[in-house]
Amino acid sequence: MNQLNILTRFEKLYIKIKGNKWFWYFSIFCRLTLAYAFITAGMVKIISERFASGLSIKHPMGAYLEALHHTGYYYTFIGIAQIIAAILLLIPRTVILGALLYFPIIVNIWLLSFAVRFEGSFVTSPLMVLANLYILVWHYDRLKFILPFKKILKYEIVEKPIKYSNKFPFLFFIGVFNTIALLVLLNHFGYDAMPRNSISDCKEQFKNTKNEVAGFKFCDCIHNKGIPLDEALEAFYKEKK
Repeated sequence: MNQLNILTRFEKLYIKIKGNKWFWYFSIFCRLTLAYAFITAGMVKIISERFASGLSIKHPMGAYLEALHHTGYYYTFIGIAQIIAAILLLIPRTVILGALLYFPIIVNIWLLSFAVRFEGSFVTSPLMVLANLYILVWHYDRLKFILPFKKILKYEIVEKPIKYSNKFPFLFFIGVFNTIALLVLLNHFGYDAMPRNSISDCKEQFKNTKNEVAGFKFCDCIHNKGIPLDEALEAFYKEKK
């Protein structure tokens, strides 16, 4: 199947989706939630408070955030960028610019959360990435002109329909629900060892298991000794049964 046929099928589906009010509602929901998240996070940085201040600096994410907090105007700059991206998302005429600015920031947060296994944003950050992608795809008719396609079917913007379709997209929202459920399950059961946000929560995952001793040592390394995550994991896997 060549690129033209793929684009033809996609654009037919895209036009159908753009005419459905439930997909439209979801795009607004994504914009509002993403904007709220960055406004709250950005304001913390602008007023020079440490993000997730309750997290110990011995924790992998806590150590990162503590160091980031001491970068001065760079820390403030990140907050300003988040606020700008959020405001642009809220304004209909600038939503695409906001989504494009938002995307690299949230991808960085997602990768950081997974790298240090930070449960504070382990579930929310990938969902925010997907919500951001949804907004970008929702405005595909405007973005396609900068995409590396050899051919573009129509050089036109999809106009807002006079009347939206009321058909509820069950499969789509089942997929959304399943994605959330899978990320929650991954957070709780996807790794043999998670640092968690406190030593008590960390130990809880190992209680009454065959790796209780090794797990408790892992938690002590993270929360009391401040040993880097990769070293603590290496020691854990050596003692793991």
